Amino acid sequence: MSKAFAGEDASEAPLVVPPRAPLPAGATNYVTPRGLALLRDELSRLASERARLDASTSGDPDRPRAMNILAARIAELDDRLGSATLVDAATQPRDEVRFGARVTVRAESGSERSFQIVGVDEADVANHRVAFVAPLARALLGKRVGDVATLRTPRGDEELEVVTIHYDD
Repeated sequence: MSKAFAGEDASEAPLVVPPRAPLPAGATNYVTPRGLALLRDELSRLASERARLDASTSGDPDRPRAMNILAARIAELDDRLGSATLVDAATQPRDEVRFGARVTVRAESGSERSFQIVGVDEADVANHRVAFVAPLARALLGKRVGDVATLRTPRGDEELEVVTIHYDD
């Protein structure tokens, strides 16, 4: 039965805040310079939204709920920023796959794909950014050009040869 039909106020519903990308327990929250900038930009946008809602004089009954959701998101983002460990690409070994690397791999079929290994908040498969905790990244970390990594998938093992390693400076 819908809350509206039952006469219940929707603002009494439990507060649900979408979680951030998971960071495994005990894992360091590594971020690229781009990832850190994205987190800071997100915090700035949320603070602006909170200020806009604070300044609002409308009698919107959803305003308190929106403020609570914003406060929860800001607190979660503050925690993530507080635990961020910036990794400078200039300090990474150029001949080895490490955090921040742009890697091209060749599958057994001969097809190639490229991606960058980034922090969990920056990961975006559609834009070829893979979190360092993802199975693909874990299989490749420490490999060099010419090395073959085995990626375990539900369809079976996949052999990937490292073709190129590049770091943004």
